[in-house]
Amino acid sequence: MATEQDRATRRGEEILAVFQTAFGELLAADPAAFRVKFRKMAASAFAFYRGTACLFYNDLAAGPDGAVGATGAAGDDGGAYLDERTSRVWVHGDLHAENFGTYMDANGRLVFNVNDFDEAYVGPFTWDLKRFAASIALIGYSKALSDEQIGELVGVYAAAYRARVHDLATGAKDDEVPPFTLDTAEGPLLGALRDARARTRFALLDSMTEIRDHERRFSAGGGTIELDAADRYKVLAAFDGYLETLPESSLARPDSYRVKDVVGRRGIGIGSAGLPSYNILLEGNSDALENDVVIYMKRAQTPAVSRHITDRAVRDYFEHEGHRTVISQRALQAHADPWLGWTELEGDGNRWGQLVAEVSPYAVDLDWSDIDDPAEIAAVVADLGRATAAMHAAADDQSGHSLVPFSTERAIDAVIAADEDGFAELLTGFAHSYGARARADHQIFVDLFRNGRIPGL
Repeated sequence: MATEQDRATRRGEEILAVFQTAFGELLAADPAAFRVKFRKMAASAFAFYRGTACLFYNDLAAGPDGAVGATGAAGDDGGAYLDERTSRVWVHGDLHAENFGTYMDANGRLVFNVNDFDEAYVGPFTWDLKRFAASIALIGYSKALSDEQIGELVGVYAAAYRARVHDLATGAKDDEVPPFTLDTAEGPLLGALRDARARTRFALLDSMTEIRDHERRFSAGGGTIELDAADRYKVLAAFDGYLETLPESSLARPDSYRVKDVVGRRGIGIGSAGLPSYNILLEGNSDALENDVVIYMKRAQTPAVSRHITDRAVRDYFEHEGHRTVISQRALQAHADPWLGWTELEGDGNRWGQLVAEVSPYAVDLDWSDIDDPAEIAAVVADLGRATAAMHAAADDQSGHSLVPFSTERAIDAVIAADEDGFAELLTGFAHSYGARARADHQIFVDLFRNGRIPGL
């Protein structure tokens, strides 16, 4: 009979194999960045979970029986909730409780919504919900909530999601299902929006740039990398390609796109370790120096979901990962960043797909550190359920993309209506089981890392 140690050893080997597939190339190119990433992941089970979407989908795809669904997706025990349509919707891909925050939309309105679409793809809608549910289990555990309280929170999320999907599917008017703005949000969501409103473009520019010879330039230090002439030329050529991907509404003033300066950066965060990126300083919408704009260009990564979706129509739809990230974000996020676009950049003998977007002064992430009262947590979780439903509903036949040529909200509403009670039970059961697995995996990972057993580090 296998001992607990035997099971931990086998799981450790599985984790290392998944890491090699997901991170191997980047880790070999920049092991220092991954040492930083892994130390951040070692800090808590939730931090580990945030950094291991690859492991999550590997486990989910294995499923209880390894069955393959309508979109070529292996595993997932969504049962009656997955059919030919609901297995093939735009999904966020990394929907955990910290991937929500504020942004300034194309209409100049501050909105609280889902953010960070690097992992977005097309797949089963239940995968987003399960990833979020497990994240709530981990946050609840870290705040010493009981299993019963955690189950209730997941139930609140499921109910809010289901109710908002039904409202959208049955033709609710915009004022009946409004986005979270300064006029409609409450509690910590409103607090994040107010924090965002208090921020200024000048403060952001002051932290990243300086005035030299009557012109704004990037400041040295702070992780910036000076580019040689050849690299600068490549970035500027990629920038020209990026301009062709912007909607006409974003090209109203050509001078806005005059490049003032370019610097390189190296990603060291949990999600961006080892990914080369660049900051580009632009003229902005007037000659005033305080209206200058900073955009970033970064190599887009292969989404973890895509490794478990075999449908060629999905895979072949995208030119490269930069194109995939932008098309997905535009589909999932109403009135997305007007600076959002894609391009390709030459490097290492290849042409890499790039994501381009603004370094926004108005981005504030939801901060869970002071959300401790169970009633307040429940209110926030309900709002996040509504935001998730609105995201899924945005990406359908109205979004202009042939991959999802049907009403997502009506398709999801129909499958949930067929088994109302089982919907919350599915997510609650998964949250408990995968939350426990993630906590155990975190300990296994820490032991592997601290004992030097992760190859390449």
